[in-house]
Amino acid sequence: MPDTLLEVAICAVAGLVYAIIWFATRNLSRGVRVFARVAPLLVLIPAVLFVSLEMSPHREEARKTEAARKEAPAAEAPSQPAPQSRAPEALPPPPPPAPSDTARPTQGERSTGTRQDPAGGAGPPPGVPAAKEASWDVVPVFYGTDRVAKPEAARVTYVADRARRLELGRALVTVPKVHQVPNIERPFAIRVPYLNIAIYEQAEDPKLHFTLKELKSLSREEFLALARERIAGAKAFKEQAVVFVHGYNTGFDYALYRTAQMAYDLKYDGAAFLYSWPSGGGVASYGYDRESATQSEPYLKDFLSLVLKETGAKSVSVIAHSMGNLPLLNVLRELGPALPPDVKLNQIIMAAPDVDRDVFVNLAANIRQYGRGVTLYCSANDRAMSASRRVAGGVPRAGDVPAEGPVVIAGIDTIDVTRTSTDVLALNHSTYAEKSALLNDIGLLLLTGERPPEKRIPILETVQAPAGAYWRYP
Repeated sequence: MPDTLLEVAICAVAGLVYAIIWFATRNLSRGVRVFARVAPLLVLIPAVLFVSLEMSPHREEARKTEAARKEAPAAEAPSQPAPQSRAPEALPPPPPPAPSDTARPTQGERSTGTRQDPAGGAGPPPGVPAAKEASWDVVPVFYGTDRVAKPEAARVTYVADRARRLELGRALVTVPKVHQVPNIERPFAIRVPYLNIAIYEQAEDPKLHFTLKELKSLSREEFLALARERIAGAKAFKEQAVVFVHGYNTGFDYALYRTAQMAYDLKYDGAAFLYSWPSGGGVASYGYDRESATQSEPYLKDFLSLVLKETGAKSVSVIAHSMGNLPLLNVLRELGPALPPDVKLNQIIMAAPDVDRDVFVNLAANIRQYGRGVTLYCSANDRAMSASRRVAGGVPRAGDVPAEGPVVIAGIDTIDVTRTSTDVLALNHSTYAEKSALLNDIGLLLLTGERPPEKRIPILETVQAPAGAYWRYP
């Protein structure tokens, strides 16, 4: 969910000013009243847009991207790996994979899929065309969705309507070499807050932005063939796959960018999968999204079953965010008992679950047996969780950390990430992918599965609660 708290404040102030004007002019003559009410709009609307533009995090991101572009080496110079933000000094980086007889992939090779053979020749990974451009890398994302597909001249577009069937495909997402972890660089745009009406939008440039190089719907056979090749070619995350399930207010394209960003920043060379349920992609679509996420469960179940049983991956992890946790928990409850004895999920990572606490306890306690490890990230300053709690009649969400403490369940690692984000104007709802410390922790989980959490992250504090221990960033 985008950080829109500042826009809410700006719009609220502007709305209050206009309400005062409207009330103060109620007794004027008709012509004067109309003029007095219309004229302020000529000032208020541009003012709101200007302030929103100047204070927007996207503006700051665009400035950073432009500065990085100017510092980047010339196009003819050898390309460098994407820069990696450093985690806190006390936080160890993910360990390298165990030595092998084959050459170990570099950061650029892991994130883009390019690889180096023993003879020194470079080539694309299986199923991914070589990226000839020196200014960006390419991340393949294998997707499943039950959104309605609308073919267009340039590419297929997936909208918020429900198709009530599973469709498979693959996207090739470009990531600029000037990418700054953990941003998703997209063209700068001026939009009317909440209406998603673009007044100005910068043109896409793969040298500066995440873009879709290719998006193809695939048959089941084509999908499996490409996924198997990708998994077989992995070195750092050997024979691994990860499935991402997005949350509320998320469009299809943005879900692809988020999946690619996480894979790239984690240097994940296994297969990255996305399941995109039909979110309305708007702030006002909360009710629709909740029902839409629930109705997608049969198709998510088919997709997970396909990845687990037919891609050849020996280790499959799942990361769910926000509202995406509810369908995932229901699906795992049904799918778990049907898994073959030799098939087991690796890591189940639940980030800011927008799920009723009591419902979560019932479901999560059931699914912990189907994964080698289950991790819950929660926060006390997640404003999206606060808003959801109010909508739900005051019942805390599983992603909350209320005064009495977070959800603690035996066999599940609860980590309070409140202090990783202290921006008073941020929603703090996507810290799992937007903070380097948490990305590093997720990378360690996928690579090593080391538990308890303080073994991976020594700076974590252990807190004893009545229901058991949980962990907290200092």
